[in-house]
Amino acid sequence: MNYDVVALGEILIDFAQEKLDESGYPTMAAHPGGAPANFLAAAAADGLRAAVIGKVGNDAFGRLLVNTLKEAGIGTDNVIMDDRVFTTLAFVTFSGDGDRSFSFARKPGADTCIRAEEIDLDLIRGCRDFHFGTLSLTNEPAIGATKKAVEYAKSAGKLISFDPNLREPLWKDLNDAKEAIRYGLSVSDVVKISDNEVDFLFGVSPEEGAEILFSEYPNLKLVFVTCGAEGAIFKNAKASGHVPILPGVRPVDTTGAGDIFGGTALAEVLKSGKAPEDLTAGELTAIVQTAETAAGLSTMRPGGISSIPSREEVLDAARRF
Repeated sequence: MNYDVVALGEILIDFAQEKLDESGYPTMAAHPGGAPANFLAAAAADGLRAAVIGKVGNDAFGRLLVNTLKEAGIGTDNVIMDDRVFTTLAFVTFSGDGDRSFSFARKPGADTCIRAEEIDLDLIRGCRDFHFGTLSLTNEPAIGATKKAVEYAKSAGKLISFDPNLREPLWKDLNDAKEAIRYGLSVSDVVKISDNEVDFLFGVSPEEGAEILFSEYPNLKLVFVTCGAEGAIFKNAKASGHVPILPGVRPVDTTGAGDIFGGTALAEVLKSGKAPEDLTAGELTAIVQTAETAAGLSTMRPGGISSIPSREEVLDAARRF
């Protein structure tokens, strides 16, 4: 089967804080996640055929995740279940003002253990877009596997999309994180990056960051910069602009919102039938409004994959713009 989009990367369990006991210990709820998985689930909800390349442990969480991916309409033929390592776990806690902190059980986690020879290149050969992030660039053998997949996708003429998805606790040296992001930017066509990641790389505003990205990485065809409650910026060779968030959103859990924005935006780009660099300001505004709607609705529910709204919900809510 040929797919519209194939992503490689982490498939994991997000444990999200629900409440604190009197001693300050959190009660956690388990949700299926991982940035590429969230991205693909959003793209599938928006009508794309999606598949994932990754590794989980042959354990209770790994089996749950594979079933969830299938239920979300994501192809799992190249998800490897490994008896030797445990499914990666992420723990998300919240400060008093709502800021998230991440901790990981990943020493190693199954996602970092995928090897280049385990990748089914036929999946990439038959897709329209190949997607990845930097969490598969933190440790070997996943680094080599990711770069092999990217090189193959480029040689096959595929569109390549990239989301840095920076998680600072996973890097021994943040200079390595910068190098990994720069690598991703240098090989990609479409990038979804957050305002925090723009600041991490360049120390500038999102608007300035979009300009720098296009000047330093001439391979880029389309950039989205998500800015949380301030909406999102888009830029290609023909147009640039800013779109506010969906009115009326009251977030309860922002986990996966950026991934859901990215997956929805990519789906809308591919469904347009136009090259990313040829989209007009009006078309990009409509794409971002749809992506903002999907992401905004997702923040009003817990979890990543489990929070993704249906296409019908998105279309109905998007009328608020």
